Amino acid sequence: MSSVKVNIAKVIAKVGGPFSKLGPGSGKSFAGILFTRIAGVEAVSEISKELKIGSIILTGTNGKTTTTTLLIKLLSTDVQIRSSFESNTINAIASAFIQQKGDLGVFEYGIRNIKYGIPDTVQRVVDPIGVVYTTISQEHAQVAGVKNPFDEYYKAKRLLSQGMKRGVIVTNADDPRTALLGLDKEKDVTINYYGIETDGIEDINGESVECPKCGEKLTYSKHFLNHRGIFTCSCGFKRPELNVKLTDVEFTPDSWKLSIAGDLFNYTVSKNVKFNFDITVPPFGFHNIYNTLASITTYATFTPKVENIESTVKGVFNNLDMSFIPPGRFEVVDIGGKFVGLGQGDNADALKINAMFMNQYVDGPLEFIYTTPDEYEEEIFEGHFKIIKSMNPDHVIVVPGRESIDKAREYYEIVKKEFPDAEFYPLSYEEMDKRIEKLTDLARSSQYDYVIMTGCGEEQAMWERIKQNMINR
Repeated sequence: MSSVKVNIAKVIAKVGGPFSKLGPGSGKSFAGILFTRIAGVEAVSEISKELKIGSIILTGTNGKTTTTTLLIKLLSTDVQIRSSFESNTINAIASAFIQQKGDLGVFEYGIRNIKYGIPDTVQRVVDPIGVVYTTISQEHAQVAGVKNPFDEYYKAKRLLSQGMKRGVIVTNADDPRTALLGLDKEKDVTINYYGIETDGIEDINGESVECPKCGEKLTYSKHFLNHRGIFTCSCGFKRPELNVKLTDVEFTPDSWKLSIAGDLFNYTVSKNVKFNFDITVPPFGFHNIYNTLASITTYATFTPKVENIESTVKGVFNNLDMSFIPPGRFEVVDIGGKFVGLGQGDNADALKINAMFMNQYVDGPLEFIYTTPDEYEEEIFEGHFKIIKSMNPDHVIVVPGRESIDKAREYYEIVKKEFPDAEFYPLSYEEMDKRIEKLTDLARSSQYDYVIMTGCGEEQAMWERIKQNMINR
């Protein structure tokens, strides 16, 4: 790679980047787009070397943005970092390399398939010292109108770390799929596993999944959340030992106390570190316990100031409020005594988390406003429908969550067999303003004091606008 060409591309990207439209989408990635078009994607490897410590890439099905947000709060107290989140492309990472300063990179990276996610290319050119896995479950079953098999989706996630020959993988040991990604790389790099080890959390309706190693059904001694728990298989596969664990919990309506213990390898100082402390957080939902564990484990793995681990973690989490939750994610809004829970739930994992969060508020008849998946996403619907039935709502409204109204109507017909008085509103995805207005009105005018509105849809834009409509009217 010509250093002259790389330097010219950097200068043009640096100058042109700030003139792009600010905001979500390509605006955050414009400098990177300029750079890769001039110098090529492979040239990202040259600018990635400017970080003295290296880069950390976070991926998974759920929890990426929240975990990245929390990790940025933690690491930025100890070291100057370059970061990107909510813009999951190699161009976003390149933009951070070019436009920001810092010794350590923290990058969220969403991957739906190999073709568009190019995870092996990203691993090669960024050469991360850390890859973080949150959890892996059924997500979008189609990409660019083509069915995306789950095994291909899982393979794409694996490729992000498969080529690593240095550094640390931080992964969720309670999730069989992410646990195997760690176990398979133990000969090449260090693995720091995080998970739950307390009787204070147990999922009463957990999901047993196939062993990702041999395909047999896993046996669970405990479920923490859906397919996450303590598992074993006849092939010998089982949950790994935890490096960082939640050892105790204390739930109150206003705050949660979490006890966390750790014994892990810190990459920056090349030695093991131990810690044991309590933190107090807002009642932010069971899923955020995993995001908390992921961010703390990653912070403790890569901070150059290991002596600050306890004080920094307490400083961040003991002063946390609900504003750290990304826009559009599930929240419960009180509108004059009516509790409306709303937000994105693109897969069964996410929808169940939303349902568990909503159940903390429900004390009477419940209405479920369900936004459906699209064509070729029957598996997602099946997972959604199990959760809807488990909530036993008194009334159900079905709305297309994605583009196909005809497919949404098919899902509605299935729902109607279980809930005969269910209603269907064929709202067009193309007319998003009208869709948002109608969904807002359905929730506000509901005769029920408890309403949950969740499912598929635009992860941020649609849900956040509905939420603001609820609050501001």
